Amino acid sequence: MNDKEMNDKEMNNKEKNDKRKKVPVFKDPDQPIEKRIDDLIDRLSLEEKVSQMLYYSSSIGHLGIREYNWWNECLHGVARAGVASVFPQAIGMSASFNPELIKEVSAAISDEARAKYNQSVKYEDREIYKGLTFWTPNINIFRDPRWGRGQETYGEDPYLTGRLGVAFIKGLQGDDPDYMQAAACAKHYAVHSGPESLRHEFDARVSDKDLWETYLPAFRAAVKEADVEAVMGAYNRVNGKPACASDQLLEDILRDKWGFEGHVVSDCGAIEDIYKRHKVVDTAEKAAALAVNNGCDLNCGRVFESLQNAVEKGLIPEENIDRSIRRLFRTRFKLGMFDPDQSVPFNRIPFTVNDSPEHQKLNKRASRETMVLLKNEDSLLPIDLTEKDIVGVIGPNADNKDVLLGNYNGRPSHYCTPLEGIRKAAGENTRVLYSRGCDLTSSESSFWGRSPRAEFSEALGVAEHSDIVIMCLGLSPALEGEEGAVAESDGGGDKKDLKLPGLQEELLKEVVNNTDTPVILVLFNGSPLAVNWAEENVEAILEAWYPGQQGGEALGDVLTGKYNPAGRLPLTFVKSVQQLPEFTDYSMEGRTYRYFKGDPLYPFGYGLSYTDFEYSNLRLSSESVSAGDRITVAADLSNTGPCEGQEVVQLYLTNLTAREKGIKLPQWELKGIKRVSLKKDTKQSVSFDLTPEDMARFQEDGSRQLEPGQYKLYVGGQQPDARSAELTGARPLTQEFSVTGKKLNLGY
Repeated sequence: MNDKEMNDKEMNNKEKNDKRKKVPVFKDPDQPIEKRIDDLIDRLSLEEKVSQMLYYSSSIGHLGIREYNWWNECLHGVARAGVASVFPQAIGMSASFNPELIKEVSAAISDEARAKYNQSVKYEDREIYKGLTFWTPNINIFRDPRWGRGQETYGEDPYLTGRLGVAFIKGLQGDDPDYMQAAACAKHYAVHSGPESLRHEFDARVSDKDLWETYLPAFRAAVKEADVEAVMGAYNRVNGKPACASDQLLEDILRDKWGFEGHVVSDCGAIEDIYKRHKVVDTAEKAAALAVNNGCDLNCGRVFESLQNAVEKGLIPEENIDRSIRRLFRTRFKLGMFDPDQSVPFNRIPFTVNDSPEHQKLNKRASRETMVLLKNEDSLLPIDLTEKDIVGVIGPNADNKDVLLGNYNGRPSHYCTPLEGIRKAAGENTRVLYSRGCDLTSSESSFWGRSPRAEFSEALGVAEHSDIVIMCLGLSPALEGEEGAVAESDGGGDKKDLKLPGLQEELLKEVVNNTDTPVILVLFNGSPLAVNWAEENVEAILEAWYPGQQGGEALGDVLTGKYNPAGRLPLTFVKSVQQLPEFTDYSMEGRTYRYFKGDPLYPFGYGLSYTDFEYSNLRLSSESVSAGDRITVAADLSNTGPCEGQEVVQLYLTNLTAREKGIKLPQWELKGIKRVSLKKDTKQSVSFDLTPEDMARFQEDGSRQLEPGQYKLYVGGQQPDARSAELTGARPLTQEFSVTGKKLNLGY
């Protein structure tokens, strides 16, 4: 190198150093993130710090920090922000029993989230529902079928909820080593599942065993396996303490026991509830201080505006404010909000990714995987609609766009209703007749004297002249959902019973009893329905949930056999509310398949297929293991039926020794799921890895212990209950094994 080149290099280095000196440390992407956060916090006044703890965080002009609204939603697609893909509702996606599918869907949602964010910031649109912090997924346990928000969850089982929640979080946040693509939030922490009308004042009383065994495992998995960025506190109290200000939940469990390093956000209005409705304290300042002192960092609401007064009154030290904004800024740094645009790879995701053809294909695939065949007498389905002269479609949900969407939804660029999907599947040469039959809810004459049965005669005419009738009945998001957001619910968002509302069942009976036309019943709903009469009298029943924007086309594929249904129920369908404990009783006694003692209409894990699967050759890596060792469980699965299909292989486990001692524990518990595709006349080996954590039992104090003793496992396409055996004519394979050695404490 000559002298000129050496001088030029020295000058360049000097220019770089001078430039770096002018850039604040917090804006320098080459600096460690914690050093950048320290520098930023040091530059803020107390007033500015507090302004960052509200969901509508203010701009800080002298530092060049733009305003940011933390509130965004993407339960099953980017919501409330214009056109976006609307995938099947969460409860429907859970029926796929397919974590790989859920991760693929959430990764697509994440791409759309960044695409929409990039477009918004380009035009300085920083409104609500335009950010990258998504208050999703809802991993509460759907413990009671009356709960209106159960549709947002992954069902009643802690294991299934955990697997699907982890998959969704990983897909949304991405796996880039330097940046998060979007931030997920596990909600509502904890012990939260109705009643909606009481949520702002309710105290959920729960034993330590139920808390740890049922209500917390999915949150633990979200934190320890998926590294979820945020957790949202619930509205209710838990054993006397507001969930958003509970030292046990937020500090002892979430941070100390699980090592959570992200931020905690309150549910919207929950901090106000602390003093206005729970009446734990009597002022806004005390409520804000109580929440932040115990680990809540961000307020969806306005109460944290009083934090400056709380500091001045000695209710909270400023270092606790610093602790919270450190967590909040860390999230924004991880999202790349303070770095040059070119440094963040996700900033290059184009707007055209949103609701793209690729995502529409995924949407249809997801919708098909959610559908559950509940009954198929004499193999009525699948049916070739193109061979029929006339197909009748009847019911208030047949041409209802709302039942595609569920709640917390976006707005798709196009819809395919059930009626449209059936028309497409039937083809141009088959005539499709349609009648609404009745509306969703009316059972009394209108003000003008019009009878709610006014369309019955039309529906009967459709049925009489059709070769096959497809009846589209059920619920809609107008009948079940969140408190204050459901137009036609008289239960504050919850259901008062499990019946088909209005005159829908009467319409169904009229069609079945007064015509000889075969009837297929398709249910659209976000929670269980007690369709007891239909189970006894209708030839075929298909559960379609709220199936997303491609729901009609997916339905057509399933009805005609273009796709073989393989969904499984993620929750128990009971016969009536009389089989349930009181809605406000949070004990798990008598709830979900794990503790339910009655005879269900349709059991958890149940679903039929158009083909036949046989299980054989169940084998274990060892029939006796030392406490702390794993066991490999394998079985052969054969498709012996007439067509290709998918099977949901399920592994259940029970502790025989503990049961013999009379210890309270679930009848059996789901511990493994795999969705397998098989062509007809083929066989495949399916295996599971059973871990010490899977074998451990929750003690009365909530700790987990693996005890020596005898265990029994079940492998099959369903749980090992009598009702599943009655409905399917099959039983899972079973095998016992023993655990030897000393009791192993696995902590929390």
